[in-house]
Amino acid sequence: MLDYKLLKALASVVDEGGFERAARVLHLTQSAVSQRVKLLEEYSGQILLVRSCPPEPTEAGTRLLKHYRQVCRLEEDLNSELNADDSSFTTLSVGINADSLATWFLPAVRDFLTSYPVLLDLRSEDQDQTHRLLRDGNVVGCISSRSDSFQGCRCEYLGHMDYRLMANPDFRDKWFADGFTAENLSAAPMLIYNRKDEMHIAMFRRVLGHCPQLTPFYAPSSERFADFIAEGLVCGMLPEQQSGELAAQGRLVDLIPGEIVRVDLFWHCWNIESSLMNLFLRALRSGARKYLAQ
Repeated sequence: MLDYKLLKALASVVDEGGFERAARVLHLTQSAVSQRVKLLEEYSGQILLVRSCPPEPTEAGTRLLKHYRQVCRLEEDLNSELNADDSSFTTLSVGINADSLATWFLPAVRDFLTSYPVLLDLRSEDQDQTHRLLRDGNVVGCISSRSDSFQGCRCEYLGHMDYRLMANPDFRDKWFADGFTAENLSAAPMLIYNRKDEMHIAMFRRVLGHCPQLTPFYAPSSERFADFIAEGLVCGMLPEQQSGELAAQGRLVDLIPGEIVRVDLFWHCWNIESSLMNLFLRALRSGARKYLAQ
């Protein structure tokens, strides 16, 4: 029989990024947390935690953490049903891509969050990477561009976001005066989220036959992406949710009219019967229909 007190210590070390922080959250000494993790490893007969900075769960540790978080989710649901008048908060850990977080996600779930005592533990990653958070047991659900589900999980289509290569009109006139060419694209400053961001590559390969050497301007902030572009400092890929109003105002123009990169978004979650998760999905589904293209 698993000792969930020991599992909680393991989960806290991983979530908080270290033994000292986990000790503060658990109101224990650092040595007590370390001892609990060691006892769990002795019980399981396997190393569960790589003592790196921050600590990382091993494959066996990941399986235990996923099980622990699923049990916690079910227990919190049961507690809510047995204590219907209890207004204490419960936490949902969700993986989400940065562009969704910056645009449609909050208005989609606002009513849900004001109706239920729920706290969100949002983990932001690229839309191609969020599914790893679910696979590793770090979240109970995620928004991802991946369409196939993991074993033991379910998947539902939410909608899509259309991205265009946008720029300020003055920026276009300066860098693309004679049209959109590989030479002009190589010379113009290009806004890129981070070094994992490859969305623009698909568009350039389709239009030009290849992706030329770019002049990258990195800014890992979806909220500020449109600002950098509208100020005429760079060109960059923007979803309709961010570019639409600025384009209508004449502050942004499409550098390759008619060319888009469509990103389909899917909700993935553990295949467990959780009333709270079902309520969250219902709100997410309804909000996605309002704010995402279908």
